[in-house]
Amino acid sequence: MKVQVDIEFDQLIQLAKQLTPKQWIKLKTEVEKEQQSNEAASDMEAFLLDAPTFSTKQFNAIAKTRKAISQWRTK
Repeated sequence: MKVQVDIEFDQLIQLAKQLTPKQWIKLKTEVEKEQQSNEAASDMEAFLLDAPTFSTKQFNAIAKTRKAISQWRTK
């Protein structure tokens, strides 16, 4: 079962302040894990966006080579 509760940020802070030290550490660990996951995803995205790409000329040469290889294999 899934329940969604809308609370204000100030209310969230008040709830966090009421946590026991053990619960606070667990919450902090989970939040940091989520941040690291988001950073890793953005690092990967940046890497992929900055990666080199084929020019149209290179892509056409690859397509032509693939076609030639396919024809050669079917003979």
